[in-house]
Amino acid sequence: MDFDHYQTHSRKTAKYPDLGANFIYPTLGLVGEAGEVAEKIKKVIRDHGGVIDEVKKAEIAKELGDVLWYVAQIATELQLPLKAVAAANLEKLQSRLERGTISGEGDNR
Repeated sequence: MDFDHYQTHSRKTAKYPDLGANFIYPTLGLVGEAGEVAEKIKKVIRDHGGVIDEVKKAEIAKELGDVLWYVAQIATELQLPLKAVAAANLEKLQSRLERGTISGEGDNR
């Protein structure tokens, strides 16, 4: 599956107020789902000594899927192809790698 396919097909399941003119709702959803990923990882550290078994891995994968869904909805609301967002991110990271600025602070390093 590619990003175009995912973005198009995930949109069919999008049901929220002012769909098509509401980037705030999926942004809030993204934050919530990212928190759920963090919570599952926290509990792995607390309750399982940091060891992620197959059950926990599957649970985290589901939450990551929810994160991806919200990212796709934000991109769609902003009329950004998710494929282009991913490509630009890789380009930015490759540039940082080549310039030795992977570590550090600031968006424009």
